[in-house]
Amino acid sequence: MDNAELLKQLRIDRNQREEVGSGGHSGRWIALGVVLVLLMGAGGWWWMAHRPVVVQTAVAASPGKQGEAGAVLEATGYVTARRQATVSAQITGTLTEVLIEEGDHVTRGQILARLEDSGYRANLDAALASAQAAQAQVAQLQAQLVQARADAARLDALVDRGLVSKQAAEQARTAVASYQAQVDAQRRQVAAAQAQARVAQVNYDYTVVRAPFAGVVTDKAAQVGEIVSPLSAGGGFTRTGVGTIVDMDSLEIDVDVNEAYIGRVQPDMPAEAVLDAYPDWRIPAHVIAIVPTADRGKATIKVRVALEAKDARIVPDMGVRVAFLEHKEPAAAASPKGVLVPAQALTQRDGKNVVFVVQGKVARQRVVTPAAQTYGDLRLLPEAVSPGDSVVVSPPSTLHDGSAVQTSTPP
Repeated sequence: MDNAELLKQLRIDRNQREEVGSGGHSGRWIALGVVLVLLMGAGGWWWMAHRPVVVQTAVAASPGKQGEAGAVLEATGYVTARRQATVSAQITGTLTEVLIEEGDHVTRGQILARLEDSGYRANLDAALASAQAAQAQVAQLQAQLVQARADAARLDALVDRGLVSKQAAEQARTAVASYQAQVDAQRRQVAAAQAQARVAQVNYDYTVVRAPFAGVVTDKAAQVGEIVSPLSAGGGFTRTGVGTIVDMDSLEIDVDVNEAYIGRVQPDMPAEAVLDAYPDWRIPAHVIAIVPTADRGKATIKVRVALEAKDARIVPDMGVRVAFLEHKEPAAAASPKGVLVPAQALTQRDGKNVVFVVQGKVARQRVVTPAAQTYGDLRLLPEAVSPGDSVVVSPPSTLHDGSAVQTSTPP
């Protein structure tokens, strides 16, 4: 067959072109619908494939660290201050001075603010003057008592010689007793006046607001010219506090532990804290106490954890993750090399033992070879995982290398 015959076979006659033209529009709509369905399916597959997998994590720990094993439990919480006070005046008054700012370090007894004190100063001066006047009356009566005693003694001597009557001597002795009673009464008046002066002094001292303990000012709540009161007065025009002071030496951690796993936590148990703001800084800690009450809504129990290292970077209400560590008897031989992880962190992928390490928001698969010795429900990994790495506990089958993950509160 020559080229001319081939060209004739490829040629479309006019009738065939008309048939194709009449059905072209419907064919294009069908093709567009198929494309849209494919795009929607691909988008759904991409969303399902990239949706973060919710996982629980545990911290890998060195088995030789001060005779401790790895983390048996991990929980999240916040830094709290056991000693914190919102300082206010003990009387109602107008602020004339506020001597603090946020971030200031104050000492016990340091003046924080002053109230308008002219009225209290006047009352104090009046009370002190009354006390001084009462004391002067005592001195006057004492002088008269001394003179009366001398007169009585002379009359007694004259009575013995018969120069004066006994009645005169008795009157002199009565005068002595009278002055003595007046002196005693006036001394009580002095005591009462001095007590009134002390009351006036206390009220005057209330116009000065002082720090109850040493700490750091975290909030300045009032300004000069505002009225402060120890009681809440309606209307919103009266402040109930001048500022808030926190004793930074009293900082500790409050964590909520799932009540199903509270049995793993014991008082004085060693722990390790990691602040959300400083993820590479591991702070040694230990359990202070397990608060004997549960939160019905969250099914958790509060645990107090003490920080063994204090630092200016630690401030109240910071988020923190706490890993509770288990004591282990020190081995006679050298500490084994590697890290300890929960046995549930190991899984099989393609016939190999692997663990998933969380880095940021992504899970990375690590092929591991667990050591033969076991440590309770922990397994020793000689390599591939470093101390402090967060490993996924009970990884789901959908988790693979590079999967986006979202960590939940671990048991």
